[in-house]
Amino acid sequence: MNKDTEIDMKEVELNELDPEKQPMTGDGQAPGGEKNGSVKLKVPDDEVTFTGLSKEELMKVAGTPGWVRTRWVLLVLFWLGWIGMLAGAIVIIVQAPRCKSIPEMNWWNEGPLYQITDLEAFSEGLKGVEGKLDDINQLKVKSLVIGPLHIVYANEKMTLDLQKISPVFGNAEDLDSLLKAAHKKSISVVLDLTPNYEGNPVWFDEKDRKEIMEKVKAAAEYWLEKGVDGIKISDLGIASTSPDWAKLRMAVQGNGTDDTKKRALMGVVNSISADEVSQLVNVSGVDLILSDLLSRNTGGKERIRDLETLHSEQRKIGWGLGAAQKDRLSKRATTRGLIRLYQLLLFTLPGTPVFTYGDEIGLQANQMSNKTNQTREAPKMVWNVEKEETDGAKSNHTEYAEIRKWFRSLSDLRGKERSLLHGDYYSLYSSATSLSFLRVWDQSKRYITAVNWGDGPELLKLNLAPTEGVELPETAKVKLSTDQEFEVDSTVHLKDLTLKAGQALLLQFPYTG
Repeated sequence: MNKDTEIDMKEVELNELDPEKQPMTGDGQAPGGEKNGSVKLKVPDDEVTFTGLSKEELMKVAGTPGWVRTRWVLLVLFWLGWIGMLAGAIVIIVQAPRCKSIPEMNWWNEGPLYQITDLEAFSEGLKGVEGKLDDINQLKVKSLVIGPLHIVYANEKMTLDLQKISPVFGNAEDLDSLLKAAHKKSISVVLDLTPNYEGNPVWFDEKDRKEIMEKVKAAAEYWLEKGVDGIKISDLGIASTSPDWAKLRMAVQGNGTDDTKKRALMGVVNSISADEVSQLVNVSGVDLILSDLLSRNTGGKERIRDLETLHSEQRKIGWGLGAAQKDRLSKRATTRGLIRLYQLLLFTLPGTPVFTYGDEIGLQANQMSNKTNQTREAPKMVWNVEKEETDGAKSNHTEYAEIRKWFRSLSDLRGKERSLLHGDYYSLYSSATSLSFLRVWDQSKRYITAVNWGDGPELLKLNLAPTEGVELPETAKVKLSTDQEFEVDSTVHLKDLTLKAGQALLLQFPYTG
């Protein structure tokens, strides 16, 4: 085949290609006159689009027996399910344990009372106290008890002026500023109006008491009008026998209404029994009594008897170790371990814990000598204990910081846990140097306090009479411990619980129904 013949054959093959594969012309059309890639479809003229059933058709279908039965079945099932859920909810509510009504709690019951008996030693007067409110607030303190601040010379009745602040502590403007700042932080302020606080007796001679009571009443009205939240006096047993005692009560407690903050009347007693304290609570009508029972009765069995006598009055009882005598806790708890032990005890007792400034760090009392005798001087408060020191005071500051941290954890826990705040009290064990008790509130967590302030180990034979209606479990969890022997959150067996000298535990176990 020659060359010309081959060329002719290729031209024939190209002409026979499918039109779709042929090159397009300049106007976008294939050689056949049709546009390349286009497909022409013809839609039938009689095709109808579905638009659903009409109202009349739906009504006809809905009325058929099958659909009527279906709707009734669904409706009955819905109401049966709803009634079943309602009945189940009612059964759960009826069978659930009833919640116990919360008792009336006043501001002096909610947190620890913090006494500042010497404002100059605490922080150089009223202005200094205001500057330390943030530090005080960190301790979860709910009320300050300050003073006495008024002017009086020891045993000189004619110098008594209960409505004037001694210049050593500041002036009325300083007190007003302190009250406003404290109230912004929800801290109440109680003023100590003990008349003869520099001498003895605190109410002067018996022949003067009517006149003195009138002055105290007038001063109470004056300072309450200025914004003070309560009045504290010493030697309540003497004061409450005055013919004008009822007038003082009315001046303090009668100023409030249901819509205003209550005012508190507080009293201190010394050297009387728990039975006499209980009787005085009812006879005097005070809002809170602070006694020296823990300081005076140092045996475990004595302390347990006092607790059993007074626990029913817990919203009117204040507990302190030295606070009634305006002493610091460290005077009776001479070691770091005992300070932590008594802090735990005070925060878990049925009543209001009362501390004197410095108790939160275990501040030691000072002694000042002069040429003729030895006189006790109020110790200067130590601040910024968390700040690391570079001098010889570093070890003391570290110890102060650890005790303060312990104090804060106890104060915070008491404010959160109902069993500790206002729970029922049950005695578990007591000996000459140890005691243990249970705090319970309704369906809240239960707490056991166990302390041993003695010199040797003590096996605590915890026991709760079955008639009390509360059972002890075999084990409990360690919530707080004064030393590292008992780790927090570890489990202890209650039947063979042994505490060494100076050890204290706060144990926790759940409500089980």
